[in-house]
Amino acid sequence: MDLTGVRVLDLTRLLPGPYATQLLADMNADVVKVEEPSVGDYARSMAPKTPDGVGTIFAAVNEGKRSITLDLEDDDGRELFHELVAEADVVIEQFRPGVAEKLGIDYESVREHNPEIVYCSLSGYGQAGPYRDRVGHDLNYASVAGLVDMTRERTDGKPAIPGYPIGDMAGGLFAAFSVVSALLSRSLGNRAGSFVDVSMTDAILSFAQPVASAAFAGGDPRPRGTELTGKLPCYDLYRTADDRYVSIAALEPKFWRTLCEALDHPELIENHHAEDEAVREAVRETLATTFRSKTQAKWEEELGEQDVMFAPVRTPKEAIGDPHIRSRGIVEDDGSGVPRVGFPAKSTPERRRGPDSGLPGMGEHTREVLESVGVDEATIEALRERDVI
Repeated sequence: MDLTGVRVLDLTRLLPGPYATQLLADMNADVVKVEEPSVGDYARSMAPKTPDGVGTIFAAVNEGKRSITLDLEDDDGRELFHELVAEADVVIEQFRPGVAEKLGIDYESVREHNPEIVYCSLSGYGQAGPYRDRVGHDLNYASVAGLVDMTRERTDGKPAIPGYPIGDMAGGLFAAFSVVSALLSRSLGNRAGSFVDVSMTDAILSFAQPVASAAFAGGDPRPRGTELTGKLPCYDLYRTADDRYVSIAALEPKFWRTLCEALDHPELIENHHAEDEAVREAVRETLATTFRSKTQAKWEEELGEQDVMFAPVRTPKEAIGDPHIRSRGIVEDDGSGVPRVGFPAKSTPERRRGPDSGLPGMGEHTREVLESVGVDEATIEALRERDVI
């Protein structure tokens, strides 16, 4: 899990693309963030902000990258970009389909300068298809992919906005995964360069396997109508005495038996996966009454260490402070910078970050990056005077 020596030209902004390149940076890739002069990544100034005045979203997904400013609409700026491409391994862009081609930095244009480049285009609906040119954000993609419809408390209730921007994050994850896979293919000699088309809508739909498989089989999966969306009382959420919630996911018989015995309701064991809806609702009401009798903390104390498929429903603030989460090291907070949720995997040997860390100032590394591909000082100063960089 070490991408030292891999250079990524990052043309993305806001959340999906920067999350993809953050994953690569966390594996020690040299991620060069290419920002528009005087504008930069919009996320830099978006509220809420860190104590240093930086948008928290920007701080979350731009750690350890280098930033350069470059006007890609200028002929000289485009020529500089092509010089950078010649020394790069990866290009990731998040423009609307067709924009990269208009700028002259699409895959076909770029591969003329580096036939082995791995080029990833990340967009809402993909580079082809009837929705290709539609604008959208995470909620739109989740709506088309069926997730929003399935996110309801009741089948006839109003759909809810998912708590996390799953399309942005899933799209970024699939982009990073696809880039690493393409780099591996290149390394194995299976192919030279690659073009990767990642759709955030497709990425969300790929998470729908349990629901989609039922639909393919002729069913019509509905919220609260499948095993994993609350049809069964053994897989549901229950309110506690302090108006908090706990989750129960005792799908397997042995865990259901242990739970019923721990709750002193052995009579429920035989109705684990009852077909009769009235029986299921009676079981659910018994569980609801039981869990309302004690606080969330008390249930955590009584059930947390038992084999009952139990968990307290944490708030995001509680989650990042949870002792187990902290023990995993995914929350990076050494007191020297802005805390962030880091790379979500551990490996042997241990993954180690390179020496560069912290958030890049807009254009902070322009000179050093351009010099690394042979651009002389006089040219750099001339371009800076014209606001090309």
